Amino acid sequence: MHTHTPEETIAISDDLVLESLGYKPELKRSFTLFGMIGFAFSVLTCWTALAGSLVVGINSGGPPVIIWSWVGVSICSMAVAYSFAEICSSFPVAGGQYSWVAILAPRSYARPLSYCCGWFILIGFLSAGAGNGFVGASFVLGMARMANPEYTIERWHTCLVAYLLLLLAAAVNIWGRRALEKLSQIMIIFNIVSFAVVIVVILARDNHKQSASFVFQDFQNFTGFGTAYASLLGLLQSAFGMTGYDATAHMTEEMKNAKKDAPRAIIWAVWIGAITGFIFLVAVCFYIDDINAAASTPIGVPIFEIFRSATRSFGAAMVLSIQISIISLVSLAFLCAQSSRLAFSFARDGGIPFSRFFSKVDPKTHVPINAICLVVAVNIALMSIYFGSVTGFNTILAISTEGFYLSYIIPLAVRLWCRWSGKGPEFVKGSYNLKFGVWFNIIGVLYLAFACITFNFPSVHPVNASNMNYTCAAVGVSALIAGVTWFTVGRIGFTGPQAGLMYQEELVHGHHVPSSVDESIESQKLDHKGAEPLSENKAHAE
Repeated sequence: MHTHTPEETIAISDDLVLESLGYKPELKRSFTLFGMIGFAFSVLTCWTALAGSLVVGINSGGPPVIIWSWVGVSICSMAVAYSFAEICSSFPVAGGQYSWVAILAPRSYARPLSYCCGWFILIGFLSAGAGNGFVGASFVLGMARMANPEYTIERWHTCLVAYLLLLLAAAVNIWGRRALEKLSQIMIIFNIVSFAVVIVVILARDNHKQSASFVFQDFQNFTGFGTAYASLLGLLQSAFGMTGYDATAHMTEEMKNAKKDAPRAIIWAVWIGAITGFIFLVAVCFYIDDINAAASTPIGVPIFEIFRSATRSFGAAMVLSIQISIISLVSLAFLCAQSSRLAFSFARDGGIPFSRFFSKVDPKTHVPINAICLVVAVNIALMSIYFGSVTGFNTILAISTEGFYLSYIIPLAVRLWCRWSGKGPEFVKGSYNLKFGVWFNIIGVLYLAFACITFNFPSVHPVNASNMNYTCAAVGVSALIAGVTWFTVGRIGFTGPQAGLMYQEELVHGHHVPSSVDESIESQKLDHKGAEPLSENKAHAE
């Protein structure tokens, strides 16, 4: 009898879990634990994301709100991340949250809840792609403005540069699949080194450091609202900086030993992000010379103005800006990979129109090229809104975080409800189990619900048509789109990982469970000779 190497055994075990959930393994498993931590941290990349959204916190409370809201958001996000890690260890599938809902929810609610969750996260990812393209373009043009003070940044400049960056991200994902894993390993090192360089350079200049009271106590409010309300608005910056820690879940079908290492990657990425984000914010806040100047800098990027102010050197500020820009641009490529895997998975389950087309995987490159093109096309379309309306585009940015958080709360709420009610399928524990999992679920649900409400608040007083927060309306439009597609496509064609329900029942009752991986390998070979994988029939049910 042929014996398998440990790596082969793990790979086959991963594929068996995927097939047990009703899917045919089509993507190439190349990511190691270290590579996936690098990938997830590059998508999360808290300190650079905070640098890009610093103006929100500066206007809404200043340094104290920036720092303390980050501490609170990080703690609450840990609860969500640990909850995700536990579920992901049981069900490592590219659909992530919406797949978990389909498996964990009672049968009568599983399909519509899963479909709703899938659309929220898809909208979140598509909006995030446009947002990250905007941030990347702002960084590039900000450096151009630093190099040439006479240059004036126009909106159409930002759009064109963002288009180019999004197309480059697509090219990397289509033709550079093999490089993604190596790039993720390189980027976590580059990210940490760049972080250390930025902190050391900033702290080395102590000639105009702010006081501790300025950083941790002195409230600065430019919103026109009261102190308490402005503090809530400051939460938005931290929430934006701590978004996307579900990245690993959507890449599990390309990960080795996904059942064990995917949960670890989720937790590691959040811990690294929380710590680096806190240190970065404290260091930066000590060197904000003029809050008004940072918020209204002609460079367009407050962190670049802070770099220039802290170093008193154009060259040093430019080097720091280049480092943070590289991280942002690579993050855009990784976000494209993550978004396309979600789109591929959702199409595979019949969740979007033309599912057969968008669920195809190229046999040569082993990547979902059609899904990649869909993601980038929508990113470019959303980015084009910036041409006509800054307010409209800001709404797109806001709905990104709202979409993510709504997709996060649904599986946690379902998990919590099943714990308390005793209804729904019995949860089969994976390799990552939480002793106090119910408390993590509770904290996560309460935080996400609070954040989702706060995201809809207006940010400037007095409120008028140009500065109104239209997130609520955008969420309503998104829900309308999901509803229309449910009745036209999803109600008939969307299946979700329904095989996962049978998979749970078999494990719980001890039916059809191989006693060893080698035994299941032989069974798998026989099954492949006599039947098509479930996903062949499921993915194209339209």
